[in-house]
Amino acid sequence: MLGIISFIGFTALVAIISYFATRKTDETSSDGYFLGGRSLTAGVIAGSLLLTNLSTEQIVGLNGSAYKDGLSVMAWETLAAIAIVVTAIFLLPRYLKGGLTTVPQFLAKRFDVTTKTITSILFLTGYVVVLLPVILYSGSVAVSGMFDVPTLLGVSNDTALVICIWGIGIIGSIYAVFGGLKAVAVSDSINAIGLLIGGVLIPIFGLMAIGDGSVLGGLDTLISSNPERFDSTGNPGQEVPFATIFTGMMLVQLFYWGTNQQIIQRALGAKNLAEGQKGLLLASFLKILGPIILVLPGMIAYHYFDNGLASSDLAYPELVRAVLPKPLVGFFAAVLFGAILSSFNSVLNSSVTLFGIDVYKQHINPDASENVIVKYGKIFGICLALAAMFIAPLIADAGSLFDYLQEINGIYSIPIFTIIVVGYLTKYVPAIAAKIGIVSGSLLYMLSQFILKPFVFGEENYPHFLHVMAFLFVLNIIIMLIIGKMYPRKEPFVLEYTNQVSIEPYKYVKQVGIAICFIVIAIYVYFAR
Repeated sequence: MLGIISFIGFTALVAIISYFATRKTDETSSDGYFLGGRSLTAGVIAGSLLLTNLSTEQIVGLNGSAYKDGLSVMAWETLAAIAIVVTAIFLLPRYLKGGLTTVPQFLAKRFDVTTKTITSILFLTGYVVVLLPVILYSGSVAVSGMFDVPTLLGVSNDTALVICIWGIGIIGSIYAVFGGLKAVAVSDSINAIGLLIGGVLIPIFGLMAIGDGSVLGGLDTLISSNPERFDSTGNPGQEVPFATIFTGMMLVQLFYWGTNQQIIQRALGAKNLAEGQKGLLLASFLKILGPIILVLPGMIAYHYFDNGLASSDLAYPELVRAVLPKPLVGFFAAVLFGAILSSFNSVLNSSVTLFGIDVYKQHINPDASENVIVKYGKIFGICLALAAMFIAPLIADAGSLFDYLQEINGIYSIPIFTIIVVGYLTKYVPAIAAKIGIVSGSLLYMLSQFILKPFVFGEENYPHFLHVMAFLFVLNIIIMLIIGKMYPRKEPFVLEYTNQVSIEPYKYVKQVGIAICFIVIAIYVYFAR
């Protein structure tokens, strides 16, 4: 009962603070609704970025991967820091200079409207078919298990799951659809504090449990008992072979942190470039600490349960249940609920933005007023949320989806990233090259992973999907450059300054960025065995 009370209390506190923080924001305009009035500060941006990134399948899934493979899976976290630095220094100045609300808007200016529409539809398809239902399902499994909802309500496991899915979906929709980006960002920032506190408590209590009450003693026991699991470079057969760090891993990170609408939308809402850069750099530094929450508990569970769990995906929830004091369970559940909610409402808000700006205004009602765009964006958001809530129960095995999601997202991530890179780094590559690049990139990746890999070469004899991504990235760039040489634009592309916000950079952005990259490299060198 105490756990449920603390859960409800913390969740209600976040909702109340979010309401008072956003009630004066003008959300009748697209900037006010989609970008929080371009008023977000560094702390809000950093907190929102971290919470948007964290979700149940990542917290449970990445710790499950660490349970299997050890420290090498930290690449998903630590390399993100370098990608965020690159975004802060090179991409964000260009985004804010162009006054973008969505990343595909740039593609319309650089190439043409058709390229932008194809990209927006790819984003929306990935969000609706894969991301939203998976977030709802995996989050509901966690909440249902933590509170033992079937026993609490006297219902079956399946019914409890559906109740949790609709509960999370409805609350998340209220934040995202009716509150706009600022409500999402403010609630994220508050939950970020709780997640950092709660997330750090799990490894602390876990280390104390294996170290006879001593955190340092537990760490010493963990390292000395299985030193080979503290190898940052990993082995070829593991989830993240070391070689992939230099190929597709960095491309995935750069796409996710630099061009993925659900993530970069927080920085697009910055009050100026300096605040946006400071927010990204703060998030980048905190990302280095991510393995403490997302990798270390899985490694502790490996030792605590003596590698005896039936599934690696049970590592995190079983460790929480075993080591966390009962009075803290409700608080941690509220924090986890915040992470689930954050991922759901952030993806939903980004989907609403893409539809309102890139589909409705562009193709359905070009003369629509700002108020009408927001209105129909909200209607689309409600439909989207309902669709995700109906699809979510059909997902059978959420725990194994972490690695699978990284692979399947390559269908749209690398092609989109390719045309954005070529768009910014060249002036004469034409629109037809972008269309061919994005279509060929998607089709070739699907041919590789879903036909050649399983039916022709076999799983064991085929390159890692991150290597495939890197190869296709280079191939697509070559194709686009050849087309640009043969059929160049008549006039060079020039990125115009729209004067939406100040683009005076943070004066220490490069120095801080270099320092963060140095820390990441030092961590890898230190743990290399």
